[in-house]
Amino acid sequence: MSLPGAGEGPRTLADVSTSAAAAVGVTGFVDRLGIGPAQHVVLCLIDGLGWQSLRDHPELAPHLSALSGASVAAPFPTTTPVGLGSLGTGLLAGEHGLVGASFEYPETGRILAPLQWGSRPTPVAVQPEATVFERVHRAGVRMTSLSSPDYEESGLTRAVLRGAEYRGVATVDDRCSAVRDILRAPGPSYTYVYWPELDRVGHESGVASAEWRAALGRADDLVGRLAELLVPGSVLIVTADHGMVDISPERRVLLDSEPRLASGVRRWAGEPRARHVYAEPGALPDVLAAWRAVLGDRADVLSRTEAVDRGLFGPVDPVLADRIGDLIAIPRAGWMLASATDPTISRLIGQHGGLTPDEILIPALTARAGV
Repeated sequence: MSLPGAGEGPRTLADVSTSAAAAVGVTGFVDRLGIGPAQHVVLCLIDGLGWQSLRDHPELAPHLSALSGASVAAPFPTTTPVGLGSLGTGLLAGEHGLVGASFEYPETGRILAPLQWGSRPTPVAVQPEATVFERVHRAGVRMTSLSSPDYEESGLTRAVLRGAEYRGVATVDDRCSAVRDILRAPGPSYTYVYWPELDRVGHESGVASAEWRAALGRADDLVGRLAELLVPGSVLIVTADHGMVDISPERRVLLDSEPRLASGVRRWAGEPRARHVYAEPGALPDVLAAWRAVLGDRADVLSRTEAVDRGLFGPVDPVLADRIGDLIAIPRAGWMLASATDPTISRLIGQHGGLTPDEILIPALTARAGV
């Protein structure tokens, strides 16, 4: 599979935020979703909500199912730092530089895990491009981000979501109260609402679980309440950063238990369904051969050049290319590459990062207030 660059070919998550900016009249953006002009945009991202899962459970999500729209592609690797990077910048991973759940940052020679990122390395150095939120704010549109107080000073927020007035909110009620106030205020506005619970529950309990179904219902309640708050001239957009799949314990390949996979390898990073592998100088041909032989039909193993040529990361800035592994190992449906380097993640039932439709396809849904 290849992913197009933003503004080319099929639509991706990178087009969702930029379409919202175009809808509120910010110049330099294109409304690829066809939202149409709006005075107020509320963009709600439900972490971990795959299009396929939503289509499978319309009875659990009546508000979501009633919205208009279709699916778009999550950027690869299908994981939160990459997705939020694309939402925040309007670029795919090869241009915004957050190329996985963790990856080698050549400037320090260390692994950067954006979900555990504080102030080092400096976020603006890792991702210096102007964000969509910064450009919206500079255009004179009220730009607000509603998310957990825990994320306000994170490196990820400051790298790809900077530019908004950040309001720390904990509950559905808090989010809805803030949106209500923004929509009643004069002037155009763009409000970003982040909801993390579905992803957490999916990881811990699996997308086939009763717990996940209940969490989907709570996310649907949030969407229903946001839709009820819309005033004339406003639009609600609902999307996600990736979908999720369940992996059974017997389908976990234990990377650390196979010596052939370590030979010639400096380190690996990423996550169980999208591994970056960094080779010792001159060892890449042997490493590629070993990983392909050991993993067989359980994973696709590509060199960096092959992955870039296939467009998996979108257009790749040559300055950022070394962040991508010398090889990329992408498990096929039903498999994961577990490791002692990330034991907590490797034990989880729900996983994402790969290229299956359950992971790649995400919603891009809209509701518009009546006149």
